Amino acid sequence: METMETVNPAVNLKPARVSAPATEPLLILIPQLSAYLDYRLYLKDYYEYRVKTDKGRRPYSYAVFSAAADIKSPSYLKLIIEGKRNLSLDMAEKFARALQFNKQETEEFVKLVLFSQAQDAVERNRHFVDLVNIRLLKKMQKGEIAKESWEKLPNWLSWILYSLVDLKDIKYEPKALIKILGPIATEEQLAQAISNLFSTGILRQNEVTGEIIKARELISNSQDVPVELVRKLQMDLLYLGLESLFKENPVDREVGALTLALTEEEFNQIKFEIRQLKKRIAKDIVAKRVSTRGDRLYQFNLQFFPISK
Repeated sequence: METMETVNPAVNLKPARVSAPATEPLLILIPQLSAYLDYRLYLKDYYEYRVKTDKGRRPYSYAVFSAAADIKSPSYLKLIIEGKRNLSLDMAEKFARALQFNKQETEEFVKLVLFSQAQDAVERNRHFVDLVNIRLLKKMQKGEIAKESWEKLPNWLSWILYSLVDLKDIKYEPKALIKILGPIATEEQLAQAISNLFSTGILRQNEVTGEIIKARELISNSQDVPVELVRKLQMDLLYLGLESLFKENPVDREVGALTLALTEEEFNQIKFEIRQLKKRIAKDIVAKRVSTRGDRLYQFNLQFFPISK
């Protein structure tokens, strides 16, 4: 039996004719609603997907969509995609039926429509928070985010209660905390958050002095927490900043904004300086709280992001 080593190299071997590989049809994936923050773009991609994948049957068209949505105008979808019309809540639900959405997907789609069409910044942010929560819940139900990961990351309220330890004369009782924090949470929410902080050993009471102390960090290993949950926490804290514009006296807050045209080098330098500032402030205040207590709790948020591409 011949092997590669025993073949006579002098023999003129003609290469066998190799037939060209058969071209496999490209797999076209249906657009996923959760990947979009613009419902018009989602509708455009969905329509194009149906046009490409329904060729073997009745050709898909704007009229077919309108019929499925029980809408008289055969070109209504086209007008929506092009931004010439807005969707009312009633129409959004009709669109959801044509898109063959279940109850949860319909709720997500309607919220996406409300977010996309909101003109007021506060209203837009409120719808965005709701949309993020809907999508996080869906990921948990699908098993894409483990329930343990959700429970591992304290919510914004726990974050605030944890920091209250550094204030003077704080009582961890819901009624007392509402007087300090205002109506940012109900008594039930406060009671649940307090219970979680103590039951998990994050906070504990000194048996001798009765003082509440931080027993450990809120997050033991941030690398184990899915980025979606970290973003949710950051979003909730940023939303508190938005509310402060309307709730707090200007002398009790510092809010500013700059819109700058920057080079990539300038952007990186400013980002570095912001990080250094945050580290310095945190280090200095943590050192001071070892020997003294604060008078009032503050939230310090930082945002620095691109507007253009």
